[in-house]
Amino acid sequence: MQFNLHNSFTSALPADSIQENKSRQVEGAGYSYVIPRKPSSPKMLHFADELAADCGWTSEDMQSEWILHLLSGSEIHPESQPYAMCYGGHQFGHWAGQLGDGRAINLFEHIHNGHRFSFQLKGAGPTPYSRNADGLAVLRSSIREYLCSEAIHYLSIPTTRALSIITTGDEVLRDVLYDGHPAMEKGAIICRLAPSFIRFGNFEIFASRKDIKNLKLLTDYTIQYFYPHITSNEATKYLDFFKEVSQRTLDLILDWQRVGFVHGVMNTDNMSILGLSIDYGPYGWVEDYDPNWTPNTTDAQGKRYRYGNQANVALWNLVQLANALYPLIENVPALEEVLENFHTTWEMRYPAMLANKLGLNAIETDHKNLALELTNLLAEEETDMTIFYRLIAHAEKTMINTDVFQIISPAFYNLEVMTDEIKLKWQNWIDRYLICIKGDTKSDLERKTEMNKLNPKYVLRNYMAHLAIDAAEKEDYRVLNELYNLLKKPYDEQPEYEKWFVKRPEWARTKIGCSMLSCSS
Repeated sequence: MQFNLHNSFTSALPADSIQENKSRQVEGAGYSYVIPRKPSSPKMLHFADELAADCGWTSEDMQSEWILHLLSGSEIHPESQPYAMCYGGHQFGHWAGQLGDGRAINLFEHIHNGHRFSFQLKGAGPTPYSRNADGLAVLRSSIREYLCSEAIHYLSIPTTRALSIITTGDEVLRDVLYDGHPAMEKGAIICRLAPSFIRFGNFEIFASRKDIKNLKLLTDYTIQYFYPHITSNEATKYLDFFKEVSQRTLDLILDWQRVGFVHGVMNTDNMSILGLSIDYGPYGWVEDYDPNWTPNTTDAQGKRYRYGNQANVALWNLVQLANALYPLIENVPALEEVLENFHTTWEMRYPAMLANKLGLNAIETDHKNLALELTNLLAEEETDMTIFYRLIAHAEKTMINTDVFQIISPAFYNLEVMTDEIKLKWQNWIDRYLICIKGDTKSDLERKTEMNKLNPKYVLRNYMAHLAIDAAEKEDYRVLNELYNLLKKPYDEQPEYEKWFVKRPEWARTKIGCSMLSCSS
């Protein structure tokens, strides 16, 4: 088993001068050295075989005692010094000050075939940033993050990855609903991988403290290792960097909207500087299409992080990053131009993306308008987003509206009580859709093939994760394994898994863990 360790982050930025692992403010440093807590009885629950291969490791390697000890925090690689990052952030629109890796510990960086993998354990114990919490994680939340990380990756959306999930043999006290009724849960540790886990908040904390020296060190480091094609000088370099972060962020949110993913906690400390999906807490997929839906119980009133608001929040977060980078750029009009470009580009690309989901021409105004009108219609009648877009691909040029309506009918939650008025709206929309596809030079098969590359058949619905968690807590990991394999090929038909291509069951409509979730882990 080969390791090619590198410590680029800790070499580029200053370490916390205090070695004691206690909750405190850490100033003048990018990180604090931390030793993971040793679990009492670690057990490998599951590992991502393809990701392990990307690291140069075999399935046999992943089942070795050495890897179990390493990825559970029981042992430290002799050439590494684990650490927790220092960062701040805006949470729900308000500056929260220092946050940092409260339950994440970075082990090392491993380079294989030119790819950099930063290894991070989540749930391996407290750090100076734990704010009096225990720094641990439970099986419930770890399974959700493990499955979601890999599901997002196989949807071809940039994301942190999940290499392994290990049960610790220890119990952890958690208050799932924050209602004063905590209970013991099984502890677990997930090993996350990314080129880097740097967030917007890493820059914000230095700027907030007017620590321009370390702000510059961090930005130069990030550009050198993750944006090496940026070769301009000084202020122009930092502006070009901000432009690229803005572009990657826009691309990411566009992909989230395309597949119906809702992050749930888009605080600036949960925004990757590399444009990755990061920190899977109370996430969810839109099921009955509702642009105002948020999976986060904490956000139930304000709905700041609702599905339809994710682009606006991303732009707001970029404003905060612009403020943090300002001392290096000192050009307000140039920064404002980047932010305005985010807005104008989104206004162009969002309807084009919706048109593409329908197999329509993204340049035609009529096609984009039809795609936008569909979102209003989907919201008016309780309709499963994933199923609808997958089924509409079966529409053919020779069909009439009643044929198409029959095709999409499995996507409706309340078809039996649908009013004649709503049915008429659907028929009118279908008539216009048929006119559009009949005028297209693409064949029905070509259009369907293109649509199925954009519209997944299978996504990780919350009730599916809930079933995997329920079984795993009884030490039955069959559902976990089945979902892991299913989500590797979300755009394929996979007839052997057809049972998962269904609407959310009624029992899951309001069940905690299926409809909404808290940040508790």
